[in-house]
This record gives sequence, structure tokens and C-alpha cells, in this order.
Amino acid sequence: MPTSIAVPDLNYERGFLPLQDPLTRLPKAFDAWEELALRLPKLLASDQVRATIADLPPFPFEAINDSCERERAMLLLSYVGHSYVWGAPRPALILPAVLAVPWYQIAESLGRPPVLSYSSYALHNYFRFDPSREIECGNLALIQNFLGGIDEEWFILIHVEIERKAAPAMAALHACLDAAEAGEGEQLEALLSQVESSLRSMHSTLRRMPEWCDPYVYYHRVRPYIHGWRNHPDLPDGVIYEGVEAYGGRPQQFRGETGAQSSIVPALDAILGVTHYEDALSLYLKEMRAYMPPQHRVFIESLETRGPVRAFVERSGRRELTSVFNACAEALEEFRSLHLEYAASYIFHQAQTNPKNPHAVGTGGTPFMEYLKKHRDETGHSRLR
Repeated sequence: MPTSIAVPDLNYERGFLPLQDPLTRLPKAFDAWEELALRLPKLLASDQVRATIADLPPFPFEAINDSCERERAMLLLSYVGHSYVWGAPRPALILPAVLAVPWYQIAESLGRPPVLSYSSYALHNYFRFDPSREIECGNLALIQNFLGGIDEEWFILIHVEIERKAAPAMAALHACLDAAEAGEGEQLEALLSQVESSLRSMHSTLRRMPEWCDPYVYYHRVRPYIHGWRNHPDLPDGVIYEGVEAYGGRPQQFRGETGAQSSIVPALDAILGVTHYEDALSLYLKEMRAYMPPQHRVFIESLETRGPVRAFVERSGRRELTSVFNACAEALEEFRSLHLEYAASYIFHQAQTNPKNPHAVGTGGTPFMEYLKKHRDETGHSRLR
């Protein structure tokens, strides 16, 4: 993992999305793996998925040329890996070396664990039908699926559009801190207005989730494949990565894919001074940073090092500045409230029919309803009275 990473200058149009649209396919040397990834929806409807994966030729790790290819490789191996673990009536306890070794190698090169994370599931998993149009639902499709279908597509693409809508806010955060440190109240007010507008756009996109993603279908057909193997009741010891010397044959426990691995909300918490009082759930939020791209972690930490703008706003006594600050905190609280509402209807209120897909434990392995309520309430407490 890199030891020194420059703080990224986030793009106004892209935010945490890659500066170039994701690579849709690896070079010819990877054809056998790419063809299998293409067939995953068919294989997962059969009893052949594990045998087919175990029979793959060696993954040509040495043929990876650049960061775009590494991200595509990580996405591909993550989907194949989760299909192997969850693609049969009982979860697999051991990943075969043909899959485990390259997955570990690619993950190490990217500074993330060898498990499906938000970065592969959403940030690097879309293409645009019309490259001249924005990154927005209606112009997007997934590069990779598990089972496929409109519900799986829409669930992930909503997240991609939210990342795009968050970009203007993310690009303004360090400028907000600059303005506060320089005592420039009017400039800070204008920048926070930009942050609020971005948050409102994010909320509008999230509200569209039910249009094409049905709660029942999400719970029973989309969610099962994104669980990890830490704090999962059906994999209490984790999964063995066969052939990975660094793990010494010991089972590994990694969190599953979750929106808590997006860098948007932690960055907003940092700038607004939202305090998550230390307990198991706040420690979980910090743990999620290990699943983010290292550059995104550094960005969040760079904001936290400088301190929030809240203290300056409070000292300034400017009514208009306080109002726009509170509008930002309110918009973030509303975003979290809607997310909580969806967590209840899409997961918690669904009838559990399989121990592989528990409805009281999040894909990240937490009691998610308690976690989401706590952090929504703490967001509300950040408003200035």
C-alpha cells in the first residue's frame, strides 16, 4: 500500500468518479476471464459456477499495464470471487488459488482488500451510451452484473449518478476551509450554497431509486451477492484464500460492499463538523476507509486535519452564513433519513428466507438500522441554534 499519496484535486464534473470512464474490457490475454464474467448471469442460474471458475487458466497478472486495467481487473476478480462464494446453496469456505492469488495481487496494488467494495461495484462499473452526454441515469449501463436485470442495473446506477451530483460539493470543500481560515464570510457563504445545491441534487437522485428497483427483487436477487465474510452468520470464520502466502492458510474476514464505503458523506461530515461519538458504529465508519481507494482516504483525512467550518460560522454571527450552513446540515440529514427509509423497506422489512442473506445484518456486517439512525441523528445535532 502506498505510504505517501498526494491529496487529489477533485474534478467539478467527476468528484470521486474516475477522471476517465472505466475500461470495459481487458486485453486479449484475459479473454477467458472476460468471457466467464460475461456469462456470470447464466452460470449463477446453474450449478456450474464454481467448477467453471476453478477450471480457468492462470490470470496473467503481469500483463496489466496501467491503473485503468488494474481497476477493471479488480472489478472482474471481485465479481468472480463473490460469485464463487455465494453462487451455490451453501457459501464456499475456500477460494481456489487460480482466483485467490491474482485477486490478492491486484488488491494489494490498489491498496484495498481482496473483496468486492463500492469502488468496483459502482465507481468503476458503468459506461455511457453517448459519451457527449453527462454521467446520468438514462445514459448509463453497467459493465458487469451478477444476475442482471433492471433492478440490479438501477440500484447501482443511482449510486453512480449520486457520485456525479456530489462532484460540485466535493470540489468546493477545501475552498470552504480556505475561506473560513481567511475570514472571508461572503466567499464561504457562496461556497456552502454550492454544497447545499449539490446535496439537494443528490437527494433528488436517491428519491428515484423505487422507479426501477423493487424492494423484493433487490433483497432476493441483488443483495445476496454483495455480502462479505466478516460478521456474517453463515461465514463466522471468514474465507480461506488458497495459495496466498501472506495469509498463511488462515481464513480472512472482510466486509461486504456497502454505501458506507463511498467517500462523499465522510467528506461532508468533516467539513460540517458532524461528530460521531465513539462506539462500535463510529469505529466501523473508520474501518470502511480501508475499503476506499487510498487517494479518497487521503482526501477525507486532509479535510479532518484542517478542522470544520462550523466554528468560524458560529463565531461570525452572520445570519445569512449561519442559515446556509444549517441548510447544508439539514440537507445531509435528509439524505441520511431517506437512506434509512430505504434500508427499512428494501432490507429490514423483507422476509428472510436464506441464512446467506440476513435481513438484520447489513452487507458490511453491522446492525445497520441502529447505525443509520445514530448517524442521521448526529447529523441533526451539527446544526447551529
